[in-house]
Amino acid sequence: MEELELISYMFWSFLGLFLLLFILSGIRVIKEWERAPILRLGRYVGLKGPGIIYIIPLIDRIPCKISLRIQTIPFSSEQTLTKDNVPVNVDAVMYVKVIDPEKAILNIENYYQASLWAAQTTLREVIGRIELQELLSHREMVGQELRKIIDEKTEEWGIKVISVEIKDVIIPQILQDAMSRQAQAERERQARITLAKAEWQAAELMVKAAQLYEKDKTALLLRWMNMIYEIGQQPGTNTLIFVPS
Repeated sequence: MEELELISYMFWSFLGLFLLLFILSGIRVIKEWERAPILRLGRYVGLKGPGIIYIIPLIDRIPCKISLRIQTIPFSSEQTLTKDNVPVNVDAVMYVKVIDPEKAILNIENYYQASLWAAQTTLREVIGRIELQELLSHREMVGQELRKIIDEKTEEWGIKVISVEIKDVIIPQILQDAMSRQAQAERERQARITLAKAEWQAAELMVKAAQLYEKDKTALLLRWMNMIYEIGQQPGTNTLIFVPS
């Protein structure tokens, strides 16, 4: 009899412990920046979090956790032709934020991967509509156009595109050399123009000075004396001045 009571006691003890662990297994901790979608028998019933939440074991399930923080998505476009038929490789980065976790879990299987693919295809489309010089000199404007187009695509997924930045534009080495020579030629042209302008201005001032000296002999004499003084200031120079008696 005592043995039967002991077995019964152990059975109910193990059963109670099992039920306690079963109940405690439904406790989850969700971080401040996360939200947890709840599926009850496969049906979406809502979001929970942050903090300590409870789900019904074996009935409720959390398929994933949605982060509400801004996320960075690097992407690139390899060997894409610009409007003027120049092959370029463009590296960019996109900053996105989930603003509607319910859409992000129900309307798209993987919002991160989908946003990445949308960014890559949009980058190729935009590059094909602009010329190389515009891509190189107006990166910020190109990034703004990319952000606007991608944001329209991801809006139905509950994703907000904060910004898109062009990190690097890689062009063929032959074209880089040609652009370098062109830039060097442009710098030389600007230098020659600047020198010519300086000579023209100097000649114009000399003409005005000659006209002044022609009208005012005293000014010419003062200029002559100043030139003699400047020559005498040079080291190792002896100056002889003959003054008529």
